[in-house]
Amino acid sequence: MQNKVIEGFKVNQKEFMKIFHELCYSRQPWEVWSDVITMMACSIANAVDRTEKRHKGREKEYAECLKRIGSAEKPAQLLAVIVNALEENPEQDFLGEMYMGLNLGNHWKGQFFTPYSICKMMSQITCGSIDSQIEQQGYISVCDEACGAGATLIAAANTMKKSKYNFQNHVLFVGQDIDRIVGMMCYIQLSLLGCAGYICIGNSLSNPLTGHVLFPQEKEGQELWIMPMFRTDVWNIRRMAVMMENICGTVATKKPVEKERYFMFFDFKEQEAGNGREKFADSI
Repeated sequence: MQNKVIEGFKVNQKEFMKIFHELCYSRQPWEVWSDVITMMACSIANAVDRTEKRHKGREKEYAECLKRIGSAEKPAQLLAVIVNALEENPEQDFLGEMYMGLNLGNHWKGQFFTPYSICKMMSQITCGSIDSQIEQQGYISVCDEACGAGATLIAAANTMKKSKYNFQNHVLFVGQDIDRIVGMMCYIQLSLLGCAGYICIGNSLSNPLTGHVLFPQEKEGQELWIMPMFRTDVWNIRRMAVMMENICGTVATKKPVEKERYFMFFDFKEQEAGNGREKFADSI
């Protein structure tokens, strides 16, 4: 079985490379990669994100990329390969490996993606048993402030599948990266894997995410990409419940569980109850 998975990955990898190089006949690979990834991310985001400013901007950006690429056919074929690869083997950072395999790593920004095997080990050490935390709180959150193409978050998602609770309904994935293209790569992969959450493009040191984890705020110098699963009824109801609790002044009877216990690499500074929630409609 394992051999079949490995062989399937090799086939998908070769197919992806073949189609991608067909797009590079008159342009540099990094230019084509940027346009293809942007088209994929915009297509996924605009299917669920109707925030006027973001929707119009991404429609315009998609059209500009399409004009440079010439046709949506091959980007669609590449997306199909990614979908097939992640369906056959979710335990991988497909786009990250393709990115490095094409020598597109940006050494000026010090890009070198952590191998998936190491990310898997880190997630197994960090996550542990999550069932009791979910039972007390309803959900847990996982964050990577330098998410790259998403290997750490993908590994966490696969580790949390061992929980008796559906990770799509009980685990919130948050990533941030200063590089827009690799941040969109992370967004694409997590969205295709059915994860709920969002990716923030921005500097994690000088411009980190703030506010309640369920209510992300898009500040100046940041760009939010909301995953489709974060728009489902489960997460919408959870946000509404938190808002109503704040409005009504409900006091929890149970000892609160630290929401960021399972955040990787950094802690959100939890704001006062209600901070930023009035901006929720505009932010996501």
